Amino acid sequence: MVNIKGKRSHALIILQAFLAIGALAGGTMLITDPSGELIGMPSSLLQDSFFPDYLIPGILLFCVFGILPVITASGLILWWEWDAAQRFNIFKEKHWSWTFSLYSGFELIIWIMVQVYILDSVSFIHLVYAMLGLMIQIATMLPSVQAKYTLQ
Repeated sequence: MVNIKGKRSHALIILQAFLAIGALAGGTMLITDPSGELIGMPSSLLQDSFFPDYLIPGILLFCVFGILPVITASGLILWWEWDAAQRFNIFKEKHWSWTFSLYSGFELIIWIMVQVYILDSVSFIHLVYAMLGLMIQIATMLPSVQAKYTLQ
């Protein structure tokens, strides 16, 4: 058992929670109404994409940016052990949740870049979520945060 007293980054947990809440809400709405009308996204935005509607993007949004950040945030808080996650942890000296936080920042930035490419336009929400991805990366890489999630 790891002594976790004082070993939490509240900023990183909040950023992961913010990402999760937005993705769970947005993903749920896109899954519920794959036409996109529920959230004001015209299906014409998908004309140059691989998707006939918003169902698959909604599922990806819900799972990758909703469920995984919830799991990551819970790991950042509780330091629970998860062998499956540890196998994908390329930084073995860090708790898997720290590494997954780094992954989520990269995933979010790539997701936004792909959206901008497919849509061939940039909206305010793209900038907000690109900044969120960058903030997750910065917060994760802070030396004080790295020290908190270094295994001993």
